[in-house]
Amino acid sequence: MYAVMGVTGKVGGAVAAGLVQSGARVRAVMRDASKARFWTEKGCEVTLAETEDAAALTAAFRDVEGVFVMLPPIFDPKPGFPQAKAAIESIRHSLEQARPPKVVCLSTIGADATQPNLLNQLGLLEQALQSLTMPVTFLRAAWFLDNAAFDVAAARSTGRIDSFLQPLDKQYSMVAARDVGSTAAQLLRESWSGHRVIELAGPVLVTPNQIAKAFSSTLGTDVTARVVPREEWESLFRSQGMQNPTPRMQMLDGFNEGWIAFSDGGKHVLRGTTTLQQVIAAIVQPAGRTVDGFASSSRTVNT
Repeated sequence: MYAVMGVTGKVGGAVAAGLVQSGARVRAVMRDASKARFWTEKGCEVTLAETEDAAALTAAFRDVEGVFVMLPPIFDPKPGFPQAKAAIESIRHSLEQARPPKVVCLSTIGADATQPNLLNQLGLLEQALQSLTMPVTFLRAAWFLDNAAFDVAAARSTGRIDSFLQPLDKQYSMVAARDVGSTAAQLLRESWSGHRVIELAGPVLVTPNQIAKAFSSTLGTDVTARVVPREEWESLFRSQGMQNPTPRMQMLDGFNEGWIAFSDGGKHVLRGTTTLQQVIAAIVQPAGRTVDGFASSSRTVNT
């Protein structure tokens, strides 16, 4: 049996689904009992545990073959990341007490960046789990293609999507959340020693212009991308309700300036198989409805 956090999200759900499809038993770790039925009908054991409840997590992580862990996404963190730090300490302590045979941890491209930005939360998670003595794989995923779900309404109603990634013809490493989940499921079934980092991207690099083109193809109408000027970011994010937009802005700067990137120029990344067009087709139906439950995101804290 494998314990999987985040099963009600796209990545965790894909991890659990991949394990179930392989014939493995799954303990689905979730916070909301109202969402348990889907997984019990799949034959999973369900355990309720808040991320900050170390005792409940410890119980969930015991007597399993491996554990998949992830941080709940926090896009608008308080200064110093106190929420992430509390969750990280709970996860670390629970793994230390439960001592599962192996752990796969969802991380992100840029987890090793030294400059301040939103993804430092995942860097803190990696640092905390370094003290564990069991085998740990840190799965660093690229920017999630599924973040395009936030652009569906604008693409349909205005024929334009706003891009914080710029310039519009710049190529970025991106990946489908379902590929992240399926890869994590595969890694959990492997045997390894010590701690290792696995980097994961999609089959090809992607530009914001190509995202707009994929919307055009799926919606059957012209869709273009527009650069959101850097000087407008803070006021825009605050108007959307963010209290501390600086880490998010720093993260976007990191992608645009190139200091959030895979090591060695991405020479050793694994490649998912899901294409940009497949992701857009999955999140947009011809009738105009957003498809729920395809794979996730930034993030997802990770982008």
